Amino acid sequence: MSVDSLKEVAKKVRMDIVNMIYNAKSGHPGGSLSCTDILVALYHEKMNLNLDENGNRIDKFVLSKGHAAPAYYAVLSSKGFIPHEDLKTLRKIDSYLEGHPSNKINGVDVSSGSLGQGLSIANGMALAKKLDNIEGKVYCVLGDGEIQEGQIWEACMTANKYKLNNLVTFLDYNGLQIDGNIMDVKSVNNLKEKFESFGWNVQEIDGHDFEQILVAIDNTENSLKPNMIIAKTIKGKGVSFMENKAGWHGKAPNEEEYKLAIEELSK
Repeated sequence: MSVDSLKEVAKKVRMDIVNMIYNAKSGHPGGSLSCTDILVALYHEKMNLNLDENGNRIDKFVLSKGHAAPAYYAVLSSKGFIPHEDLKTLRKIDSYLEGHPSNKINGVDVSSGSLGQGLSIANGMALAKKLDNIEGKVYCVLGDGEIQEGQIWEACMTANKYKLNNLVTFLDYNGLQIDGNIMDVKSVNNLKEKFESFGWNVQEIDGHDFEQILVAIDNTENSLKPNMIIAKTIKGKGVSFMENKAGWHGKAPNEEEYKLAIEELSK
């Protein structure tokens, strides 16, 4: 798929995200919009979604920052896993599309949402592939506020110990969390050096540049270490009044804001 085609998919996914959260009257637009391009690149270009001889998808995915479920559901829908008309039921009492991903949903490999746990789960999946000599990679997306959790760094040590070079992790580095700037809450500076000191292969990219995202994934092919791609992103990407605003971490737009957001994303 061309970069222009990926951009078109991302545009539609972002519109779906805003529609879903507006209809639900709750949800997390900021971090969903920031990781959209990463998910689109993975699902529409890089992940092998075919089934192996045991009926399992070859490549696996863990959305550790589970509150970005609207982005995940919208991308899964764009690949045919979830009927598009079901997206409008997000967070409804009788809907299967819960506020955080559940593996009861077609296409979702792991239930997630308790921050800090996803990388450990991804480690286990990657290690299982190695032990059983099974092809495929495990992809994981972390939030930057989430890496303030100690379990993340324990998982980093574990991935290094077992040389999980079949693990590719993206850090959605938008700089904001629910309580504000991540540096004010708990500093996570010098990230490249930190992850490298834990024995990881580390790249830094623009998380909204599809060419950089695709090249970074390609660069993990011959890695002998677990892979961390630090993707600099914009919280609320694509909606001007949401961009770089911590207040849009977990808030639904009202009718006026919704119409403005859809208008901007439609251009």
